[in-house]
Amino acid sequence: MFDSDREDGRFIRTDEFLYQYWKRLRPKLTYASGMNRSDFGRWQRQVAEKLEQLLKFPDLAEEQPAPRMLWEEQRDGYVLQKWESFPEPGSVVPFLMLVPSEATAQCPAPAVLCFTGSNHTKEMLADEPETYVSNPNNRFPEHNRMALHYVKAGIIAIAIENPGIGELHRYEENENRNWFAREMLMLGRNYLGLSVFQKLHILQWLKGQPIVDPGRIAVSGHSLGTGPAIMLAALDPHIKAIVFNDFLCDNRIRRVVSNETVAQPSWHCVPYMLEWVTFPDIVASLAPRPIIITEGGVTADLLKVKQAYEELGAGERMQYHYYEMYASAEQRKWEMQEFPEGLDQDQFLECANVDVQNHYFKEHLAVPWLKRVL
Repeated sequence: MFDSDREDGRFIRTDEFLYQYWKRLRPKLTYASGMNRSDFGRWQRQVAEKLEQLLKFPDLAEEQPAPRMLWEEQRDGYVLQKWESFPEPGSVVPFLMLVPSEATAQCPAPAVLCFTGSNHTKEMLADEPETYVSNPNNRFPEHNRMALHYVKAGIIAIAIENPGIGELHRYEENENRNWFAREMLMLGRNYLGLSVFQKLHILQWLKGQPIVDPGRIAVSGHSLGTGPAIMLAALDPHIKAIVFNDFLCDNRIRRVVSNETVAQPSWHCVPYMLEWVTFPDIVASLAPRPIIITEGGVTADLLKVKQAYEELGAGERMQYHYYEMYASAEQRKWEMQEFPEGLDQDQFLECANVDVQNHYFKEHLAVPWLKRVL
């Protein structure tokens, strides 16, 4: 904890000054309870407009080519297709599409865009052999086959990697996105903005596919993939439902209560974002569309989002579940208390009800919920 020993309460050391700056910061578009429907709609549009500005999408002079299919192969109960998309000049983004056998132009099916965890590959999502070296995280493969779980439930699943992962990865050594994420910041762009833009390009194409019901398209993100999922949903109100497979917390408060010096990876940085919104604010702006949060998080932040839904008369459309070890209120150490300052990262995660060792895609919650919602 940083306390000034000066009469004026100021700080000489820059890190201490910045810590106080974090404490005083109040995002300009943070969700405020008590808005009527008109005010909420206006605030919702402001959040979407500001996000689009912050994500720094490229200004394209001409329309880019439509995605093209490279091949398809029959699997048990579905067809696996390999596609390439072309979101901007010079860029190719491959993706996999898993199509259940019952999906036809005469009987279009619902679809879900599946966004991986940090260094998972699209092949992991589809339970296909790993082809591209990217130091993939192979923990819980039976759970993290997100796209396979969805297609087995009759939902068209599109598996997309994060930039710099899998087929989008250049080197054979361990993956390292920091170098190009930093270069993007120098160029006036950012990693999350690139990720969202690539996925938005595929979403726009997906809406026009004859086998897809455009009124039943969802997004599903695990871990790092939750950022693009909620941002894409904020930008495109036609997305029907959102699966948020991670814990929810105010990323500003996380920095305030933890004085451990931990470098934020460049691929998490969206310049100026916390001046305007935090993740709970973005999630609240998705109301009243159905959302499930499968790994709980900070109770106060979950209730903040729940309140936004309830004030729109849609409380039942926002569902959240804690990790099993924090399922009851008695197990949650800081249920509604203000977090103490000076926590290290492990202590913060405990206060935020996070069971790090069991962080994986919760298909037993997400898949039946999404199938019912769609």
